[in-house]
Amino acid sequence: MFRKARGGGFCLESCARPNILALQPYRCARDDYQDDGTNVLLDANENAYGPGLDLQSHGSLTNASRDPNYPDTIDLRGLNRYPDPHQAVLKQKLCELRNLHIHTAKDLKPNNLFVGVGSDEAIDALLRCFCTPAHDKILTCPPTYGMYAVSAQINDIALVKVPLDVNNAFQLQPEAINATLSADPTIKMVYICSPGNPSGTLISKAYIQQVLEHPTWNGIVILDEAYIDFAPDGASLAEWVTEWPNLVVMQTLSKAFGLAGIRLGAAFASPQVAGLLNNLKAPYNVSSPTSALATAALKSKNLAVMRSNREKILEQRQRMLIELPKIPRIGRFLGGTNSNFLLVEVLDKPRDEGGRPSNECAMALYEALAETRGVVVRFRGKELGCEGCLRITVGTSKEVDRLLIEIRSLLQGDGIADHKGINGTEKSEDQREREANGVMA
Repeated sequence: MFRKARGGGFCLESCARPNILALQPYRCARDDYQDDGTNVLLDANENAYGPGLDLQSHGSLTNASRDPNYPDTIDLRGLNRYPDPHQAVLKQKLCELRNLHIHTAKDLKPNNLFVGVGSDEAIDALLRCFCTPAHDKILTCPPTYGMYAVSAQINDIALVKVPLDVNNAFQLQPEAINATLSADPTIKMVYICSPGNPSGTLISKAYIQQVLEHPTWNGIVILDEAYIDFAPDGASLAEWVTEWPNLVVMQTLSKAFGLAGIRLGAAFASPQVAGLLNNLKAPYNVSSPTSALATAALKSKNLAVMRSNREKILEQRQRMLIELPKIPRIGRFLGGTNSNFLLVEVLDKPRDEGGRPSNECAMALYEALAETRGVVVRFRGKELGCEGCLRITVGTSKEVDRLLIEIRSLLQGDGIADHKGINGTEKSEDQREREANGVMA
């Protein structure tokens, strides 16, 4: 005889919020293929050249400063104390980085900033700040970063979609966005990714301004600039928040700075909006080690390392643009080239034989690369306008060497013809594609 379960009348299904019960688990880049130390990881848009820090061979920072305001090392003896809740020094360094006076003569100041655990904390904080659950909505522009939708579902916020223009390199469609905003006053925020993910397209400043200038809409435009440092110099619109009270610009140190492991993101906004975000955050949301490393990364000698690594990435990006099309069954590059990744088509047969983009072939190549060659990229064929596409992070010179060799070997030798993946006999083609496409990174 079974004992009655503890908890009395407790029932998880009726106790938990329905939108959370319906939430699909977050799937990240390491869920499908783990790193065994030999894999080439070109799937998460990480910086393959490492942290943008001036490091000694054993990994510690060189010439560590003794200036307490600009530490280069983490004082482990201080970890018994809570971190600075305001992060004024870090915010000042971020302002100095983005005060370029290209888009305005005004200066960003620390009161223009919210800092948190990656850009994801800012995404969530903005939703909690401006959207009423089960009432308000946000607008996104697919294909785009999947975390906007995940955070919206967590917060019980509905999603409205106005696609990017697939016939114009995935540019914004401001007229369609403004018409949608005019028709639905419950839309409180518009999320725009620039450069786009997975498109790599830098969104036109004029198009963004059209949305900002909507004559009646009472809402916030959020510009996600996670990849902005791979775009041409001066492309960031962070300083523009001093001109537009309805603009928020998100950035991160995870990409060009090579500091994904410290999880530091920032949101530039008007002092009023930044004040609201800082009021609702957890008191000590940025740890002392994260703050110390982020502040160090923004010092001149470490910025020089970051910029040197960025130039290497741009060189390899250009190399991939030249070399990948030489491989049979590699099609067009879609979108733009303003990020540390490229979006490229895989064809069902060579171009000169009339090959067309194929999800089945792209999926087979994605799986074969990872499972038989140790090269992990990202399948994006289920995204709007991305039929047959892989998103490939730009790696080091040696990693790009290996990528080109393995793709050529598989496509020229038809090594993907019968490849069905580890679970190929258990899952349908469509199910495998949807699961692969569901990874957020």
